[in-house]
Amino acid sequence: MRPSSQLGSVQRILLIGFGAVTAAGISGCSGGVLDPAGPVGANDSKILIDATMIMLAIVIPTILLAFWIAWKYRAWNTKAEYLPYWSYSGRVEAVVWSIPILTIMFIGGVIWIGSNRLDPFRPLPSKVPPLEVQVVSLDWKWLFIYPQHGIATVNQLVVPAGVPVHFSITSASVFNTFFVPRLGSMIYAMPGMVSQLNLQADRPGVLFGLSGHFSGDGFSDMQFQVKSVPPPQFEAWAAGVKTAAGPALDSPTYAKLAQQSQAVPPLAFRAVDPRLFLAIASQKVPPGPGPEPENSQHAGREVSTGGRH
Repeated sequence: MRPSSQLGSVQRILLIGFGAVTAAGISGCSGGVLDPAGPVGANDSKILIDATMIMLAIVIPTILLAFWIAWKYRAWNTKAEYLPYWSYSGRVEAVVWSIPILTIMFIGGVIWIGSNRLDPFRPLPSKVPPLEVQVVSLDWKWLFIYPQHGIATVNQLVVPAGVPVHFSITSASVFNTFFVPRLGSMIYAMPGMVSQLNLQADRPGVLFGLSGHFSGDGFSDMQFQVKSVPPPQFEAWAAGVKTAAGPALDSPTYAKLAQQSQAVPPLAFRAVDPRLFLAIASQKVPPGPGPEPENSQHAGREVSTGGRH
């Protein structure tokens, strides 16, 4: 086989392999950041794709050039130029320094412009007023308070499609991150502080939310469901929660809710203390109690065991 045909075969194999890997990666992005369901998520995805394409414009030629150099300067190629005493080239230096500088400039520009447009504090343009949702990070669950409707939910976020949602986010325990990948813009939930975030779901659907910051034993179960429904259906849902015979979220109920628990199923509260979120954010309400001491747990087991005997 001629060397040129060997090189062509190698290139075809590399291209086929790269295409297969790329296709597998794209197919695995369904339901993630590359499958946006809102304007913020779409812009986040665009920034990620643009930055990746800029980097691939450098990475792919570099990889191909490495294979080309290895082939050209193989041991049995006596025609390859050999310069054992070569030490400097102004052209090589220009290429080595200019390409990384241009790459940094392009990527920096794309990210800076996109990040400025996607400031989480900036309201989304819309003809309808935003829905207010107050978010509290607990161990290990999420509390969502709807102050405009006087209701609250745990591990379930229901929003109207096509309507901006303004989130006020805090934590009642340790640092966490509030993240709905298909809506975009992960942001910290911090004790004693309130973060702002503006998102929107463009169409009805069921999305997935989670915490992206490790926060203890129950971190893996700190997930929630996001339901985007048509606005009339959202109002009907909110009215149904308010008139249901469910519990109300007052101080004693919240104290129980703040205790550590894992894999908490979704639940709703027909009423909520309107001062609760501000009290949590300002730490007028004590933070979550954390884990019980092992000694007290052991003592409790001994007492209960003694009662059985």
